Amino acid sequence: MAIAELGVVVLDCPDPRALAGFYAGVLGGSVEGEGDWVDLRTPGGPSLAFQAAPGFVPPKWPAPDASQQFHLDLTVEDLDAAEKEVLALGAKPLDAEDRSRTFRVYADPAGHPFCLCAC
Repeated sequence: MAIAELGVVVLDCPDPRALAGFYAGVLGGSVEGEGDWVDLRTPGGPSLAFQAAPGFVPPKWPAPDASQQFHLDLTVEDLDAAEKEVLALGAKPLDAEDRSRTFRVYADPAGHPFCLCAC
């Protein structure tokens, strides 16, 4: 028997509204809230929350001496089309050169790593 259920995944960042807007562009949904806490309600899926973190330092990837802290795996049907769209929204490629793999790694505008996966 579970003790709890997952409520929301929260990402620390310098600008919660901007990062919620980025993920709304990727996942769809509605951005709710202002200030230090903003929610993204995704259609038919889990919510993401974004919390202001003064002095935020983005994770390093890849860095054997530093943890990436966490990352999101986002399932897509067409890697090339999805890549074009996330780059237009402000993502930066971290490990996307190998076109034979079923995943590619990017950083969101605040520096959090995420993968586009055709898995």
